[in-house]
Amino acid sequence: MKPIVPVLLSSLSLLTTTCAQSTPLSRAETALDVLQSWYNTSTGIWDTCGWWNGANCMTVLADLALIDDSSDSVQETAREVFNNTYHIGPKSNPLPFGKLEPNSPASPSATASSRVASLTAAAATPMPTDGSYEVGWKWIDGSYDDDGWWALAWIAAYDLTKERKYLDVAIGIYEHLNSTKKASCGNTGIYSDITNVYVNAVTNELFLSVAAHLANRAPNKEKYRQDAENLWNWFSTAGFINDKGTINDGLTNDCKNNGQTEWTYNQGIVLGALVELHTANKNKAYLASASHIAKAAIKTFTNSTSNVVEESCDPDSCDANSTQFKGIFIRNLATLNAVAPEETYEKVIKASAESIWKHDRDLENDQLGEAWTGPVNLVDASTHSSAMDALVAAVGL
Repeated sequence: MKPIVPVLLSSLSLLTTTCAQSTPLSRAETALDVLQSWYNTSTGIWDTCGWWNGANCMTVLADLALIDDSSDSVQETAREVFNNTYHIGPKSNPLPFGKLEPNSPASPSATASSRVASLTAAAATPMPTDGSYEVGWKWIDGSYDDDGWWALAWIAAYDLTKERKYLDVAIGIYEHLNSTKKASCGNTGIYSDITNVYVNAVTNELFLSVAAHLANRAPNKEKYRQDAENLWNWFSTAGFINDKGTINDGLTNDCKNNGQTEWTYNQGIVLGALVELHTANKNKAYLASASHIAKAAIKTFTNSTSNVVEESCDPDSCDANSTQFKGIFIRNLATLNAVAPEETYEKVIKASAESIWKHDRDLENDQLGEAWTGPVNLVDASTHSSAMDALVAAVGL
């Protein structure tokens, strides 16, 4: 099937002006218009940011479209991007799975069907027979966290459009992750990548989150619900969560908290996962755990005066990965707030969104920078989409 290339996205006019916008929704719409100036229809990815960042650009676009259902422009843009990226995006995969997997049961030159067949035989659980695994294959690289981000992005696309092909990608990616070697620390979670060396938080939070999301969407809901419950039972006791209630980067070789950097996104991903788990089985204990982590994260990562979220690398030491982190936290905090509202959460969301618009926005082009407290410094599709997450979160309050 030939890809359907969307209309020239730069021609959109969603209220983009250099003047200040007066509502959270109009600000988010303006941010979307600017974000799309980086979208490359030839690659299916946003210029100036990386592969996994692109998945987060797509997710924030879906989140806005789910809230802003009265805007034809937003709806059209979202659907065009999803369709184009679905067809074109895989060619931007920097390290396709078949080229990276060590000791793969199938060679890089093997056909897609033979790769699926060999992995099906090796997997702990049967692979889907509906073609979803083969579709998901296109989005897999050697970093399992990258795979998880794309699974969540396609779930977001499915939530908006209800097109099964997007859900199939997520199912295929999840089943690939579930077929990888289980981490030595508990034999439940997975390693960070194909080297099978490091057991980190982000990869396992994403693994958990995808399972929990599928528990509310996939045909075999019970299977994914059980997977998610098992993953949370393991993750919550494996040592990732420190005495403060925040989450460190990963585990040592002897399966203890390694004390490495606490990043905002590691505090956020798990919130969305726990909300989905609560939705799947109505167990309020998951919301209680989410609340504990969220409040510990707010205490650790927000400016005590302004209530704005800050990363440890702010304002000028964040790399191309960490520029994305704060938006992921605020996105998932908003998800938690939607089902278990707290004044503390709303205060952080509102303060962050307001500070971004007033202090972290280039007034000439409305591009949003990395440091939410300002001034505008590094600007690219990653910093902009991350900040846009906060603007979209504020719309939902």
